[in-house]
Amino acid sequence: MTEHLLSTPSQTVGPYLHIGLTWPDGAFAAPVGTEDAVWIRGEVFDGAGEPITDALVETWQVDHTARAELDRARSARMGFGRSDTRDGEYAIHTVVPPRVPARGAAMQAPHLNVSVFARGLLHRVVTRIYFPEFGAANAADPVLNSIEPARRERLLARRVDDGYVFDIRLQGELETVFFDV
Repeated sequence: MTEHLLSTPSQTVGPYLHIGLTWPDGAFAAPVGTEDAVWIRGEVFDGAGEPITDALVETWQVDHTARAELDRARSARMGFGRSDTRDGEYAIHTVVPPRVPARGAAMQAPHLNVSVFARGLLHRVVTRIYFPEFGAANAADPVLNSIEPARRERLLARRVDDGYVFDIRLQGELETVFFDV
């Protein structure tokens, strides 16, 4: 007799993402004392423009010990950070990564990869954070160039004293650009 298993129904992620999914040093993709380390901070907003205080933001990147000349970054270690928004914002301590090769001879601009988990989402959403001081690299980045020009600025962080601010808008007129991965 063959047993038929039924799939379980979908349900949204959250709202208790901070329980068991964060850890004390999870926000530290770069350890305290790392040279050139910065904070990436921001808020996550819903479609009505209200802050979401039960989201989880993950970042990953080529880690601070990697070098841009690594063969397509395959052997690079990844810097991974995870922060919830229960205090009103997420915060990741990291370094600005180097440029990494894209397909062909192109190079990607320095960027962080970002996943957002929040109530109301069936699956995570994925975006990138680019840095404003790399204008020429950003202009040549094949991923950034695949986005309509009017929306590209939504992937640029804003420089502040101790790092950068990058707010994430899940819906609405100024919705962050998300990638279908």
